[in-house]
Amino acid sequence: MASDLDFSGKTVLITGAASGIGAACARWLDARGAAEIVLVDLDRPGLDRLDLSCRTRPFGGSVSDPALWNLLSREIGRLDHAVINAGVSGAGKAITDLDITDWRATMAVNLDGAFLSLRCAMRNMMRPAPDGNRGGSVVLVGSVAGIKGTAPVDYGASKAAVLHMARIAAREGAPHGIRVNAIAPGGVDTPIWDSVEMVQQAIKSLGSREAPIAEIGRAGSPLGRMASAEEIAAQIGFLLSNLAAPITGSVLVSDGGYSI
Repeated sequence: MASDLDFSGKTVLITGAASGIGAACARWLDARGAAEIVLVDLDRPGLDRLDLSCRTRPFGGSVSDPALWNLLSREIGRLDHAVINAGVSGAGKAITDLDITDWRATMAVNLDGAFLSLRCAMRNMMRPAPDGNRGGSVVLVGSVAGIKGTAPVDYGASKAAVLHMARIAAREGAPHGIRVNAIAPGGVDTPIWDSVEMVQQAIKSLGSREAPIAEIGRAGSPLGRMASAEEIAAQIGFLLSNLAAPITGSVLVSDGGYSI
């Protein structure tokens, strides 16, 4: 089983890698022998702060920019694995209050960016490896908001599209030996919560973030807790690994029972 979680000699692409789930995935794969990790994030300095032991190739820029992916497709060579993770939380407004510019801003990152990332990853996985083999594995990071209709419409709709895109990509990738799966987390304790106004106010009032984050976790699922980024990273690692060799086109719901 240990060898099934060994990523020695593998090249991995991770988007949204500077923090949260993306950073946790980078550390998880680094600890399991990845030879090279291609890191993409709008926060370019944040990629340097990861301090990984494997070879890294950091790229700063928006995943919604086709020019970035034209560059990466030429620069990074063959890929073995990819974690399509970059995303934004959206405008957080009701349909009747949502401006089309807000809708398009969310879709640009969460959907267009996921498409461009996935297309680049699959194209590069179709390149032959030194041993002549092709193929690889991809995990797209969606959200339980793409399954349960309770989220703001721009975020929920974008994540629902990502989950379905993973299924279509799995069918297209299978003849090339490429597995594509998705994960749909519920609440995850990442820095994105620090930009939520309710959390910001609670932090000012209480002097720390632990209590408001814990309360959101208690209210947000039957298990009464948020997942950590490291827990989600381990689940993504499983889907990338040989342990999941027969699995493609699946969505792993990891939401503490929120969608029950």
